[in-house]
Amino acid sequence: MIYEIVTYPDPILKKISEPVSKIEEDIKTLIDDMIETMYDAPGIGLAANQIGILKRIIVFETSLGKEIHKPAVLINPEIVFAEGETVTNEACLSVIDYSAEVKRFERIKVHGLNENGDEIEVEADGHLAVCLQHEINHLDGILYIDLISSLKRNLYKRRLKKQLLQEDLG
Repeated sequence: MIYEIVTYPDPILKKISEPVSKIEEDIKTLIDDMIETMYDAPGIGLAANQIGILKRIIVFETSLGKEIHKPAVLINPEIVFAEGETVTNEACLSVIDYSAEVKRFERIKVHGLNENGDEIEVEADGHLAVCLQHEINHLDGILYIDLISSLKRNLYKRRLKKQLLQEDLG
């Protein structure tokens, strides 16, 4: 099932997601649906709250830049190590028509569970590290536009407000 992506300024995007206590069939189905939704969007990562579900689940593409898809999932992800610094241009399926330079850690290690409930660690650098940080931020109610200057954020908010007003009038 392909879900509709929740877009800013929907308040669910600012809420903190709840940990998953049991991985049963409903969670496995949700993960499959999230992967399908991510690819349909198209995107390289998706957090459950982006489809309106406040569970600590992210899905992401591990073969960035390659033709073969290799999706992965992290349940209850937590960054346990981070170092270095990188600045990259980020966009988001929940933030319409906008991208901005964001400062992130260059290398990270993330602890979580896979879809079978096994503990796993993912070490990442470059684009994958940025993607994981971006998606984990979503679970904590943080959008990448919260990490840019207030001037750039306010310019985006004004432009979006004007765009939404024109859609309502049209």
